[in-house]
Amino acid sequence: MAAAAQESTTGSVRVDSWIWCVRLTKTRSLAATACRAGHVRVNGERAKPAQAVRPGDEVRLHHAGRERVVVVSKVLTKRVGAAVAAECFVDNSPPPPPREDALAMGVRDRGAGRPTKRDRRELERLHGLSGRPRRG
Repeated sequence: MAAAAQESTTGSVRVDSWIWCVRLTKTRSLAATACRAGHVRVNGERAKPAQAVRPGDEVRLHHAGRERVVVVSKVLTKRVGAAVAAECFVDNSPPPPPREDALAMGVRDRGAGRPTKRDRRELERLHGLSGRPRRG
């Protein structure tokens, strides 16, 4: 009954508050920081933290190395449980990358110590980074 007073299918709410209320970020300050950094877009436009979102708006959030694309179905004014929060948006996000891709980056053995200069150059070559130019 308390959740019904907090959600609405009309009206508007701040985008940083809504992102936090539906649990896309852990804290509201992280949501506001993401907005200021340009990681949040509402209907294709960069969003400031105080921009209003309404039902039907598309919110794109780049957070934790992943792109989240959600369509607002209900606006919330207070943070709610995960089950209620999932009903307040339609998730159109691409699936997360497989875990084996994330681990294939180059893992060093535990206790191997710091990488040598040769190891570092091989890692940079593997990742496609040029590093510092060599002197003749």
